[in-house]
This record gives sequence, structure tokens and C-alpha cells, in this order.
Amino acid sequence: MQKKSREKLYEAEKVKNFKELINRSVRLYPNHIAFQYKLNPKDKEVIKVTYSSFKNDIDCLGTSLLDLGLANKRIIVIGPNRYEWCVSYLAITTGNMVVVPLDKSLPEQELIDSVIRSEADAVIFDIKYINIFEKIKNNADSKLKTYICMDRVENNSILVYDDLIKKGNMLISAGNTKHLDAIIDNHKMSVMLFTSGTTSLSKIVMLSHDNICSNVYSLACMAKVTDKDTFLSFLPLHHTYESTTTFLYGLYCGITIAFCDGLRYVVDNLKEYKITGFVTVPLMLETMYKKILKGIKEQHKILLFKIMTFISNILLKLGIDIRRKLFKSILEQLGGHLRVIVYGAASMDKKTIKGLSNLGINMLNGYGLTETSPVLSAENDRYKKPGSVAFPMPGMQIKIENPDENGIGEICAKGPCVMLGYYNDAQATSEVLKDGWFHTGDLGYYDKNGYLFVSGRKKNVIVLKNGKNIFPEELELLVAKLPFVSENMVYAKITNNNDIIVAIKIVYNKELMESLYPDKNKEDYFDIIWQEIKKINKTLPTYKYIKHLIITDEPMIKTTTQKVKRYEEIKKIKEDK
Repeated sequence: MQKKSREKLYEAEKVKNFKELINRSVRLYPNHIAFQYKLNPKDKEVIKVTYSSFKNDIDCLGTSLLDLGLANKRIIVIGPNRYEWCVSYLAITTGNMVVVPLDKSLPEQELIDSVIRSEADAVIFDIKYINIFEKIKNNADSKLKTYICMDRVENNSILVYDDLIKKGNMLISAGNTKHLDAIIDNHKMSVMLFTSGTTSLSKIVMLSHDNICSNVYSLACMAKVTDKDTFLSFLPLHHTYESTTTFLYGLYCGITIAFCDGLRYVVDNLKEYKITGFVTVPLMLETMYKKILKGIKEQHKILLFKIMTFISNILLKLGIDIRRKLFKSILEQLGGHLRVIVYGAASMDKKTIKGLSNLGINMLNGYGLTETSPVLSAENDRYKKPGSVAFPMPGMQIKIENPDENGIGEICAKGPCVMLGYYNDAQATSEVLKDGWFHTGDLGYYDKNGYLFVSGRKKNVIVLKNGKNIFPEELELLVAKLPFVSENMVYAKITNNNDIIVAIKIVYNKELMESLYPDKNKEDYFDIIWQEIKKINKTLPTYKYIKHLIITDEPMIKTTTQKVKRYEEIKKIKEDK
């Protein structure tokens, strides 16, 4: 079973760098739409850009950047998901410059610190950040000398993206081929990525063309995505999860990428762009599936839904797939064309996975880190097991180091997608890269069929005084099933007697609680939720019992991929005492 699952499902063409990737796409899909988007959510006009036009913009901007003297320099790109961001990323990297994608949600001081730590010479930014970069101009610690705005600004010290595209076109017409002829060093640092910083100071991950392109190739071997697909992009592009799986892998496959108008417009965008797939995180899918079930219950059709699901699953085992016909009305609420969802970055409730799969959507779970470009292990079109992350990607080795009596140990990986190291941090690099193996800091195990399961983060494990280990993520999945729970975090609490107990912070859905219990207040909500926690406790071994509860309707502090920043949340809990 394990050996078969590791074999490539599809033949794919290897590309060694981004220049080969985009040239391949233009060769195969020259007039196909690469991007579609609106300048404003309320606009009716949809701008469409072909692969050929995209490649031309990359060459024009790249030529202008080299003409500005930025050869081999580091260039920051910051802004929301937009076409200019994608052009900038590839213009930089296909010209042997180094791209530094920064999180658009960073607080001002963190953004300034990141600019300084990256030692970047230039920045391409969305107009929203113009005031911050005006301040940075006066910061002696910054190396920034070239400022480029993606939007039209009247400022003599700031260059404009559109003007550089025009200038690059003129330079190419006059015979400047520096960017077109640039020979890529596939193995040098070409991308600098700041980790999410869920604990303390974020690290800077160094990735090469080869790192990321090896991951793109592996993805192409495992899942069928074609030029007939249109993917919605809404996770932040600065993060390697979205950048590799939607942007670069998508371009490799010839898909159309549609930029989301904002999270509140996701459902509208699914319909108007006829979206066939997207990459997301579990929190969004769990919320989406809860809304689907809520709608079915409100129509008093939950029994019918269960019967239809049972029948379709029986037929599916016999090789007859009628799911999309049977649940057409539900799928139409999601645009009617949605066929594949790739998810990762955190654990997800099995009921949500099975529920969406029962509708006829191809659910693919992946696991990885920024340090691994990012996908290490994933389900594929043939082999799946809800709750697992299936098998290592082609070309990757994954081992479980120092497994305990249950087979749980640290997940370690070796292969071409593993980072070069952390920038300016030899000590941190040596702590995670040992004898060619990358130590992920995650705990996991293989089941008897060779499927890989991730138990949780090594640093999050709660060790009780009796030596028992508790994985917070395991309990969080159980609590997340409660309909009124928006998010939750399990952590260790030190009691007055210096004992260690399991505690939980729950963010409840205020609107739902008010509709379910119109005559209740927050104190009553606590009692209602506590009774549900007690029910969950009864299904667990005694040592795993949740013994302390905090509730709130305020969202937790999260990264841009919706991971709870546990360190900051626990610090906040202590401060609120």
C-alpha cells in the first residue's frame, strides 16, 4: 500500500527554475487567461490577462529593474493579492535578483524591522503603505534606496510600476536583453521568507528556485489540475503555501487565477468567476460546512440529506458517482463548478472532510512548512485517509525520530524542497538541519498502512506531572465540532498548588448564541459551554480532561494563515488575570 501510494500518479515535466516554468506555460497556453480580477469589488468589468501578456510584463519590469542597477539585489514586495504582485515576484526572480515577500498585515514597527533585517535595496509596494515607506526613507538602518509603487502616485522620489513596464518595453525594443538572457543559478538564495513568528522573533527562510520548483513538480505528479481550472486566490501570496500551490503550481498547470475581492465576497466570487478550486485553511472550511448544515437543518431536510449521502456512498463503492448530481443545489451555493479544495496549515475535523467529499468535491490535505517550500506530504487523487497527510511527496523522505510507545516522534524530512537555511542565523539552522535531515518540530506517526499523521507541534505538547503527554490539537478538533465554537485553544495552566491542568480558551459565535439562547447572557453562555465540555471529557481518558475554561467573543490573535499565535494568546491570558 505505502509503496504504491508513493508512485507518481501523473507524468509531469520538470522545471528547474521560474524562468523555465513561465516559458513552459507560455509555450503551452499562450492565449489562455492567466489572471482575472476587478479593480474594485463593485466593478462589473473583469480585467483578463493572457499568459503571453503576463510574460511580457515580467520581462519589461525585470528589464527596468536591472536597468536601475538592481542586479543581484534584494527587492521587497508587499501588498494584497493582485496582478502587480505576481509580475513583480517573477520579474525579480527571473532576473537573478532576490525577492523578499512581506506580510501585508504586519504592524508598522514589525514591517520596519523586517525591512532592516532583510537588508533589501528596493521595494515594490501597494499605495496603502506609502506613508510607512516615507518614514523608512529617514531610517538610517534601512538600505532601501529604490521605491516603486504599484499604483500611480505623484512623488518624485517614488517610481511607478506602470512607468517601469513602459520603460522596460522601450529598452527591450532598443536591444536590451539583460533580463531575457539572465542565466539562473538554480541553487542560490532567490527567495527570502519571514516565518509567521508565532512565538518570538521570526526567522528568515532562504529558498532557491530548485527548492520551490521541485515542489511544483511533485504537486503536478500527485493531483490533476489543468488549463480548464480556475482557482480563487485569497490566502496571502507572501506565504509560501499560497505562493507555491496556487500561484506557481497554478501557472505551471495553465490555470486561470482569479483574485478574491475580499473574504466577504468569496461566495460571490465563486459564482461569478466559475471557480473550480482553491487553496485554503481548515478554519474557513469548517465555517463553510457548518453554514451548509445550518441551511439544511433550517429547511428541515437533514434526514433526507443523510439518506441521500448514504445512498451515494454505497453507489460510489460500486463505481457509480452521482454525488454532484444528487447535491447539485448545495454545490450551486458554492458556484456550481467547485471540484477540488486543497487544504492544510492545521488539523481539521474529519466530519468536515467527509462532509465536503460527500458532496463530490475532491478534498486534498497537505502538510508542510515554509522551510520545505512548503509541501512535504499530501493526499493525492487516488489515496486518501481523512485526518492523515497521506504520503511523502515524490523525491522526499520522511522519518519519525525517537518514536514513543505509540510510535509518535518528531517528523524529519530530507529532499530537494528543504530550505538552504535561516538567513544570518547559523545556530538556528544547525538546530533544525542535522545530517541532511530537517527537523520540523512537529510530532507524528505512520499507521499500519503507511499513512502519515501529524499529532501536533512538539513545543505545544502538555506534559503532566505524571508524565502523560497531551496534544492540544487533538482536543481542539473535538471542541471545534461544537456548532457555536468559532475557534479554540488548549493550553497548560499552572494551578495555585503548582499542578499542571488542561485549560481551554473558546471564542464563541455571538450571533449564533444569541439566536439559540435569546434570554441568556455571557455568564449563562459559560455554563452552557461548560456542560458541553464536560460531555467531551466523558469520551476521554481522565488525564486528558479539560479542567479550566475561558470564553470570549473576541477573535484570537492569528497569523495570516489563520494559525493561532499561542505564545501571544497565553501571554494575553496571563495579563488578563
